[in-house]
Amino acid sequence: MTTQATTPREDTAPEHAPPTRGFLAKATLVTASLSVAGALLGLVRDQSLARLFGAGRDTDAFLVAWTVPEFAATLLIEDGLAFALIPAFSGALARRAQGAPGDPVRALVAGTLPRLALAFAAVGALLAAAAPQLVEALAPGLRDPALAVDCTRLTATCVLSFGLAGYCSAALRAHRRFLAPAAIYVAYNVGIVTAMFALGGHWGVRSAALGVAAGGCLMVAIQLPSLGRQLRSRRTAGSVAAEVAGARPLDIALMATVLLFALCRQSQVLIERFLASNLPAGAISHLNYAQKVAQIPMTLSMMLCTVTFPLVARALADGDIERARTRVERDLAVACCLVLLGTAAVVACAPQLVQLLFQRGAFTAEDTAATASVMRVYALGLLGQTLTGVLVRSYFSAGRATWYPVAAMAAGIAVTSWLGAWTVGSWGVTGIAAANALGITVTAGLLLSGMRRRTTRQNSSRSVPIRIGRVLRELGRTLPAAVAAAGAGALVASRLTAPVTGLLAGGATVTVVFVLLGRALGAQGCAPALRFVRTLARRLAHAVLR
Repeated sequence: MTTQATTPREDTAPEHAPPTRGFLAKATLVTASLSVAGALLGLVRDQSLARLFGAGRDTDAFLVAWTVPEFAATLLIEDGLAFALIPAFSGALARRAQGAPGDPVRALVAGTLPRLALAFAAVGALLAAAAPQLVEALAPGLRDPALAVDCTRLTATCVLSFGLAGYCSAALRAHRRFLAPAAIYVAYNVGIVTAMFALGGHWGVRSAALGVAAGGCLMVAIQLPSLGRQLRSRRTAGSVAAEVAGARPLDIALMATVLLFALCRQSQVLIERFLASNLPAGAISHLNYAQKVAQIPMTLSMMLCTVTFPLVARALADGDIERARTRVERDLAVACCLVLLGTAAVVACAPQLVQLLFQRGAFTAEDTAATASVMRVYALGLLGQTLTGVLVRSYFSAGRATWYPVAAMAAGIAVTSWLGAWTVGSWGVTGIAAANALGITVTAGLLLSGMRRRTTRQNSSRSVPIRIGRVLRELGRTLPAAVAAAGAGALVASRLTAPVTGLLAGGATVTVVFVLLGRALGAQGCAPALRFVRTLARRLAHAVLR
């Protein structure tokens, strides 16, 4: 893909030098390109699951077991562990640059990795042993709990592999090495898809769970060489014992807050599947397929933040709060613009998307209609998901404990639980999706509101005190453009019977209307967001067609 042209240039921005705009652009494109490739392979994985096993009791059983890797990815790779480790590695790099004795980075690894690996292994073993009780708690109305138990015992292995993968990813990103961390989901999904097609005829849906275990190991394997090079290149004369003795332990309170936040955020999935387990067979599957497709715009919008989070943490470690604030505010503008454009496209073209992606084999037209209706409702929460993902980084980027994000996320979960329980009887899976969207939007609003209080505090170095007025003004410009674009795109797409032409025409209409209105209203994130999408599309087209 794009790696040949960009990989060598990573070395032009060592971890001590200020990053150039060109380095940030290339690092973002590398991350986005491989993340999109991983997301596309994730769609291939979901398509394969739908084609081979449909949307019934087998896939429902597997998706209950899928809760383990979903939680592990959020806790150990994407949000939780990264929020604690990236600031820790950024602080170690800052001390190294200041001439601290020995190597603070190697000391951090020696003092933390063995203990964390032991904890990951213990939790994975506990989940495997308690698989029957876990399945009963997650989905008490499941039709085939025995199959779900078998799959859960296989997926429990990912606690160790994901934990190690997340550790490597955080260390490499703090060193401004983004290639290997961005490729982990490519390797992961290759493992799952290969296992399903190679073993699906004999093992059934259990082959997908085995693929999860294999994919987790691949995530670690592709990062170890790069991390090893970073650590070996900084070897000093000190002994390993001296490095361990000089290590600064991770802040236990920080670990508790970031993991609880990530746990609360991912518990939305638990609520969805708990409520849907008592609906007719296939309800959990419809929610899963809708969620996976609808989340693609959010994933794309967060790519820039993935690259810049280590830079924000390093700026705070250096005491440069203004540089950190400018970076976060710029990221917010671009991320919100991207996710609103994607949301408008998903709402406008949901039936065409689902039909093209999934309607084949055991996945019927009725499944398409049910999934598309859920997807449109679920997409209404994508802005809240993106705001939450960006804002929480500003709370934790200083590497210090703060309980406010946990409280905000808990409030959102309470809204999701109450509204979901109230609407599931009359609205079914659509009510569950609406509860999810409203709950995460409440969390985003609380996190944004909390910034006002932190901006006026004297100890604002504990987080990045962004200026709320700028964020709200930017949203006031892009939200109307997204609403108008979604309406126009849905009208055009519904007039065409073929799903391909409907998707293309609807998507083009959404883009044109959004761009014209966004620029007319003065949206600042519109131009950089479009440049990012255009460059990414050109790179991906070149990689596919060459």
